[in-house]
Amino acid sequence: MAANSIIAKTPEARTSGVGAFGRRSRLVAMASVAAVVLSGCVSPVAGRNGNYASPIGDAPVTANPTPYSAALVCLSQYAQHYGVRAPRIAVGRIADYTGKAEDNGGREITQGASLMAISALAKAGAPLVERYDTSVSELELKYANNKLISDTPEGPNTAGPDGPQPYRKIMAGQVPGSDFYLVGGITELNYNIRSSGLDAQGGKQDATKGTGVATGQLYVMNVGIDLRLVETKTMEVVDVVSYQKQIVGRQVGLGLFSFFGSNVIDVSAGEGGLEPIQLAVRSMVERSVLEMMANLYGAPGPQACLANGADPVGPPTTTGLTGGFYPAYNNLDQNNGQTREEPNRWDAHRDLGVPVALRGRY
Repeated sequence: MAANSIIAKTPEARTSGVGAFGRRSRLVAMASVAAVVLSGCVSPVAGRNGNYASPIGDAPVTANPTPYSAALVCLSQYAQHYGVRAPRIAVGRIADYTGKAEDNGGREITQGASLMAISALAKAGAPLVERYDTSVSELELKYANNKLISDTPEGPNTAGPDGPQPYRKIMAGQVPGSDFYLVGGITELNYNIRSSGLDAQGGKQDATKGTGVATGQLYVMNVGIDLRLVETKTMEVVDVVSYQKQIVGRQVGLGLFSFFGSNVIDVSAGEGGLEPIQLAVRSMVERSVLEMMANLYGAPGPQACLANGADPVGPPTTTGLTGGFYPAYNNLDQNNGQTREEPNRWDAHRDLGVPVALRGRY
């Protein structure tokens, strides 16, 4: 019992007890602050807008051009200016033949090269007919053949429940055919064609003076594509294009390790980037489509964009960096291919006209 009394009255024991209690208090305080901060971001109770949390980020939707998109739009305007009739083109399968897969599953290369080709052809002003996904059209044709589909805007029962029903009629030759179709595939994906790196470390012999680390890496890979344009009636291959594009990646880093008295400082920073692989595929597709359409249009080359009437700043058209469309109404002065490229258009936070209409304050 005496020993216990002595230990309880020892100054070191009392100091250590107070220190431990102080550390526990600081930890509890830090945990409380962290909980308060996190509660401001996520709540277990839905807010007035019906959500637990608001998503971060407010970047608007933008166009997704490549260095060849502007030339495709220019080619469309060239054909329009000189009255060149564009043939109807369909797009088939442009598959990934590399067979490369990621470690966690999935493909390294996009499976949507056919969709990229459709967008590229639309930018070039080519009339398109759908052959890639005809499931809806085939189903509607089947329903129309069984007299199950009506085209009346009021609905199928305008003649009464027992009267004759107006149904869609199937007409001979109602589906336009294609003059050419585009097919091919992504055929190459080569990793680490060449790489280089630097790893340097330096400092004093005394560890308390600090050491520094610097690292840097560069590596190059490439992707390749092979496309062909086929005449639909004769199945003759009239144009073949094979391209590859190299992709560069980099990574740099700096670090500092040092002692300051009884404290240890370890600071590191880094930056890295890889040129988008899928954007490289889109660039190759657009370059291929550009060369094929220039041949079909009879364009002399890039100098066609300098001709009168082919100026991209000319009158409003239905083609732009986002693709192309057929106008439903005569409103190209307000809705055209160029307006679709504006990043702030229709954005509720950036377009001043949209919030007013949404909130009903005219």
